Amino acid sequence: MNNSIIRSFKSDLTFLDDATLMITGGTGSFGKMLTQTLLDEAKLRRLIIFSRDELKQYEMDQFFMNHPKRSCLRFFIGDVRDRNRLDMALRGVDYVIHAAAMKHVPIAEYNPFECIKTNIFGAQNLAEAAIWCGVKKVIALSTDKAASPLNLYGASKLASDKIFVAANSLGGGQDFSCAVVRYGNVLGSRGSVVPFFEKLIAEGADHLPITDMRMTRFWITLRQGVDFVLSNLSIMQGGEIFIPKIPSMKLCDMARAMAPNMELREVGIRPGEKLHEQMITIDDGRQTIAMKDRYIITPQFKFWSDKYYVERDVTSVPDDFDYSSDSNAEWLDGPLFQQMLKMI
Repeated sequence: MNNSIIRSFKSDLTFLDDATLMITGGTGSFGKMLTQTLLDEAKLRRLIIFSRDELKQYEMDQFFMNHPKRSCLRFFIGDVRDRNRLDMALRGVDYVIHAAAMKHVPIAEYNPFECIKTNIFGAQNLAEAAIWCGVKKVIALSTDKAASPLNLYGASKLASDKIFVAANSLGGGQDFSCAVVRYGNVLGSRGSVVPFFEKLIAEGADHLPITDMRMTRFWITLRQGVDFVLSNLSIMQGGEIFIPKIPSMKLCDMARAMAPNMELREVGIRPGEKLHEQMITIDDGRQTIAMKDRYIITPQFKFWSDKYYVERDVTSVPDDFDYSSDSNAEWLDGPLFQQMLKMI
């Protein structure tokens, strides 16, 4: 495996020993992989799954029924739109990983009020409740679509990112910090193009639909995403937006790698969709520092001090730096893509 492109973000989880951690939106693809990882590798006192779908919670409970650390697992029905329920759920919680969101671009475009209630008001509710309940750290999942957003989903996540960065100023003298993780498309997650293509191939379709032959995206596996979030939860000082160094690939090249002999048909870009995604804009680049395996957009607030990172292996980026899927220095070819698929 080419480790210079397909990186491992695995970190030491001893900082979680005897702690209580809550995952909002914990029954989604990310939440389930995160739960598996934490049960296998951490020594938590309690692991709380907070979500609004009782069926998914029941199914997840059954899946982990025989895990040797099942006794630390708790399931809370609730919605991030409900501040009172968050106040109850967060009592005694040390860490929160915020994965609850409306994520599908076309659905958000046609249901804007619902998207705003979950992604923006939900972020505000969580930040306020976390401060009120004495949570130590909150790390929120964002998206590449939050950088120079074109669609409502991206705009709502940009607003959410701003809320969590600014929340660091609101904790007063208590031990409280928030940060954000921003990454690209997740291979194998629900709703991603890979399982959609796999379904078409298995059903014997005569072609694969491609929105635009020029389209590029950043790609990361679900496990890489989980490990990246946990590693940043460990090192975060508060106010950072963490971005992993991950490869790009054209969607048409991905389709050819999955089905070399199938026809590709261009079907047009969906509402709110971009040709290429950015994770760091040129304007954000002025606040960006680089580590070996990630970039960090640092906040423009008085509370921020970069002393922690200056003492570590960090470098500056050029003044005109941006991080876009079409100008990325690292690209997946067919064999590397197949290796990433095997990691799912």
